[in-house]
Amino acid sequence: MSQSLTISRPDDWHLHLRDGAMLKAVLPETARHFGRAIIMPNLVPPVVTGSDAAAYRDRIMAALPDGMGFEPLMTLYLTEDTDADDLAAAHASGLIKAVKLYPAGATTNSASGVANFDKVRGVLEKMAEIGLPLCVHGEVTDSDIDIFDREAVFIDRVLDPIRKATPGLRVVMEHITTKNGVDYVLANAFDLGATITVQHLILDRNDMLVGGMRPHYYCLPILKRAEHREALLSAATSGDARFFLGTDSAPHPTHAKEAECCSAGCFTAPNALSILAQTFEKAGALDKLEGFTSHHGPAFYGLPVNSDTLTLTKSDSATQFPARIDAGDDTVTVFDPGFPVYWDVT
Repeated sequence: MSQSLTISRPDDWHLHLRDGAMLKAVLPETARHFGRAIIMPNLVPPVVTGSDAAAYRDRIMAALPDGMGFEPLMTLYLTEDTDADDLAAAHASGLIKAVKLYPAGATTNSASGVANFDKVRGVLEKMAEIGLPLCVHGEVTDSDIDIFDREAVFIDRVLDPIRKATPGLRVVMEHITTKNGVDYVLANAFDLGATITVQHLILDRNDMLVGGMRPHYYCLPILKRAEHREALLSAATSGDARFFLGTDSAPHPTHAKEAECCSAGCFTAPNALSILAQTFEKAGALDKLEGFTSHHGPAFYGLPVNSDTLTLTKSDSATQFPARIDAGDDTVTVFDPGFPVYWDVT
């Protein structure tokens, strides 16, 4: 017996589309389900100016298949040399919706990120003045900090001081992975939001490590203990508008994932909504799915909810997703949650 759920068309508030052949391969997987997405700027070279963002947006739209509707919401990569006037002009024109903070060396293509936060205080003050959100990759990169503790330390050492020094700055804690992150959001006002990924809602570090290393579960921030996953699930299914979906879908060539030193990222665009429907149903919170995927993000960014809808259908037989998709001369492996999924977008 089938079951269906119709919701406002979702948005993805954290997405990697890459460029070139990879962009052309993965963009349809997002556009098939999502109306809009916050596009990450960590290309090589990164998207640091308004003209960079305009050119990247044009490449995205050129890669969009005919008949598909999708709006890329562009961002700038914050560096220690970011021009506050250029940033403000790009925002005023409607081109960019946020600025992304990567601590230098925190994740894929983050070498141009910020090491000295004093050098970006003027930019942050301008962002607070014009209402432009700051999206943060919330990890410190100090060599003496354990990788499983980087998010908690970032909150104490970096994020809280930035917010206290810059009143009015709207911040999105992207891909939170810990109870510390959840608790920090809950303890603060509604100028602070947080995105949560699919993999961090359903997996913990045992899933990645026990019985052998599973490279397609390796992402940054890294999967944490079960108690942290449970806190994230509670937040996502609570109906609290400060938490919303950001898949952080991050494609890499299969050979780069299945390598001695593998790339970090999970490519979840093709099946994110199906997995979420099953996860929310299992948690007894299917009625909260639309808020998490379709309402809370637009509210934070001051945008309207998408006017069109999407229907998810549950059937008695497991949904079959492709194992890989072609990307030029490479393939990209689609995220496998490790359990049968009975929901699909229809």
